[in-house]
Amino acid sequence: MPTEKRLIMFSKSCEYGLRAAIFIAQQSLLENKSGVKMVAEKIGSPEAFTGKILKDLSKEKIIKSVKGPYGGFYIEKEAMKKTTLLDIVRAIDGDKIYKGCALGLEKCSEKKPCPLHNQFVEVREHIRKMLKENTLLSMTDNQTTFFLKI
Repeated sequence: MPTEKRLIMFSKSCEYGLRAAIFIAQQSLLENKSGVKMVAEKIGSPEAFTGKILKDLSKEKIIKSVKGPYGGFYIEKEAMKKTTLLDIVRAIDGDKIYKGCALGLEKCSEKKPCPLHNQFVEVREHIRKMLKENTLLSMTDNQTTFFLKI
């Protein structure tokens, strides 16, 4: 049985949310709206789960939706320029990635650090910086689709 190569940094919801937002942004640049079924299929996520994630992203005004036969989810180009990956992570996972313990300990803190606490502070800051510096538009510039189920 093959093992899943997954670095657990974000929740599964957040991983799918990032993939979905990038896919919807790519499609929006092509002037296409994307339905839940298509997004779920392309990012490899269960449809009902994807629907909930898209609803959350819509509620947080990261993506927009239009109902009806020609409806779907989309992102305006101006919004893509301003929306960072950090915005998406915060919308789905909040700030727990920046506050949680690397070993999952509840009582880890500055006063009572776990063995990885000090090193993990640097890792978290690097991740936060990377997420803040990358916008949705920057993720679509090269039209990377390797993460999609084509």
